[in-house]
Amino acid sequence: QVQLVESGGGLVQAGGSLRLSCAASGTFFSINTMGWYRQAPGKQRELVALITSGKRTTYADSVKGRFTISRDNAKNTVYLQMNSLKPEDTAVYYCNADAVSGSLNVRAYWGQGTQVTVSS
Repeated sequence: QVQLVESGGGLVQAGGSLRLSCAASGTFFSINTMGWYRQAPGKQRELVALITSGKRTTYADSVKGRFTISRDNAKNTVYLQMNSLKPEDTAVYYCNADAVSGSLNVRAYWGQGTQVTVSS
């Protein structure tokens, strides 16, 4: 089993910054791609950013140039630096990780979510 523990959400004014963290723990051989998704009230969950174990990144168009995803492979932790926040960034942010078991099976895990609220 793998646990993902997120931190760093909160309330911030438009134009401000927040940094989210997500640490993976438990029993696994390695972590492949890690990422952040978000879900606003009444909307579907959407991709925000992904980062591979080789640190290749992908971003949603809506956050390009404002958000930066990074990871520390030694700590099995992924970060999301969010700058120039807008009210439309308000959502619950979820961490996702593809964990490889000792038998080399890959399974996706989700964190519990952390609320980000941007006031105008």
